[in-house]
Amino acid sequence: MLNATPDSFSDGGLHLDVDAARARVRQMVAEGANWVDVGGESTRPGAAPVPVDEELRRVVPVVEAVAEDCRSAGVGLSVDTRREQVARAAVAVGATVVNDVSASLWPVAADLGVGWVAMHMAGDPRTMQDDPRYDDVVDQVRHFLGGRAAQARAAGVAQVWVDPGIGFGKTTRHNLELLARLDLLVGDGTPVLVGTSRKRFTGELLARSDAGELRPVPEGAAVATPGEIEPVPTTDRRVGSLTTAVWAMIHGARIVRVHDVQATVRAARALA
Repeated sequence: MLNATPDSFSDGGLHLDVDAARARVRQMVAEGANWVDVGGESTRPGAAPVPVDEELRRVVPVVEAVAEDCRSAGVGLSVDTRREQVARAAVAVGATVVNDVSASLWPVAADLGVGWVAMHMAGDPRTMQDDPRYDDVVDQVRHFLGGRAAQARAAGVAQVWVDPGIGFGKTTRHNLELLARLDLLVGDGTPVLVGTSRKRFTGELLARSDAGELRPVPEGAAVATPGEIEPVPTTDRRVGSLTTAVWAMIHGARIVRVHDVQATVRAARALA
């Protein structure tokens, strides 16, 4: 992933400059990435919306600058947006997939003849973590994504992926339930994308592990319920990110969205 933002939770501010963004993409490709995802609006919990003109200013030059490098390397290039205007502008300069946290832009993807990723998010980034509740998070996410994937295919989108939206309107327990029962999402047949990299729940799990608080999951239970604990800092979450990415790959995820490309590629090759 490449965040052309000043405020993304992990790498905000690092790739606002086009030259810096292009250098990072070349590094990612050299490390083994097969898909680059460019976003210009932070969707971290509590983030305020970015004006569309500002998102365009951030995203379009970066996509245009890296498109040829991605094409030459045979690497996919997506735009991470929930706005039609940004999706259209990014595709016009080289993006081939719309990665859509709103799960609403399938008509745009169909019109443009590009791929589409539908992500599940409860509410919007400003409020999604206030008090997320589900009767059965896996069943509800699966039903939602299955419906959106069917609508996209019916509209003519040839390439559709679904993303359960780890950390987007979910507690740590919800995130773990989605990972523990990922086979149910995979079993529906639409390729699944999972993004856990450096997210808060990985920091919480690492903090609990460091404190000796993790226990075996009771027989018959999907996951244990983590209590409140201060997560380790974002910069220290690599082990948690790799562990959850490997879990997702083992259980059928076709794509994992990561910050630590080289380490994740090595882990993926070790599984092959």
